Amino acid sequence: MNDVTRAEVAVTACSDLFRGQAEILASPAGIVPTIGIRLALLTHAPDLMISDGESTILGDVPAVDRPSTVSAGYLPYRELFELIAAGRRHVVMGGAQIDRMGNQNLSLIGDHAKPAKQLLGTRAAATNTVNHTTSYWMPRHSRRTFVESVDFVTGVGNDRARAAGPAASRFHRLHRVVTNLGVFDFSAPDGGMAVVSAHPGVAFDEIRAATGFPLYTAGTVPATRLPDEQELQLIREVLDPRKRREDEVPA
Repeated sequence: MNDVTRAEVAVTACSDLFRGQAEILASPAGIVPTIGIRLALLTHAPDLMISDGESTILGDVPAVDRPSTVSAGYLPYRELFELIAAGRRHVVMGGAQIDRMGNQNLSLIGDHAKPAKQLLGTRAAATNTVNHTTSYWMPRHSRRTFVESVDFVTGVGNDRARAAGPAASRFHRLHRVVTNLGVFDFSAPDGGMAVVSAHPGVAFDEIRAATGFPLYTAGTVPATRLPDEQELQLIREVLDPRKRREDEVPA
């Protein structure tokens, strides 16, 4: 098992986001979380639903870069929004920036009136965060992405959800953040970001140096778990035989 790569550890961490979850739509953004969700479906969370991101619930679990050949049902946008409103979804979003309280930015960099960079826009990030469980996948953990304060809020963090009142906070749940360096949650006493684990070979000092705000720790930081033999076989031979994961998280 000493040849396990950082990408495979990240895939396993994304799979673990869905432990104990069933009969919800699992929606990933990115190669690593897509493999992770499919790994969860094939191992510890067989009752998850996955879709093609357009209008079909998948009836099989294809490799990350191959199409599905079995449909388990039709999922038009009107029904997707019903799932969102009912809280029956767990999305793994990305972002250009995230801050200590979990506010996410995928819209722009710089001043809103005259941005230095225009990105994707707000999309459905705010709706996701106030209606159902949200996690984040940030493949490049750095001070450019983990910032003291985001330039523009697209996904709602814990502080803003509380300030907005029950309409925003009632179903607001930020679960975890997985990066190329470790796993994080929002278990600090004030709802801020805390370290859950550091990936094998990553020192806490490296994480701290790559983060633009103080991270809460409850004590010694454990190592993120390695995939077991079955998980490793599924990742390498079934879900990603062409090693797309290594492009997103280079060794």
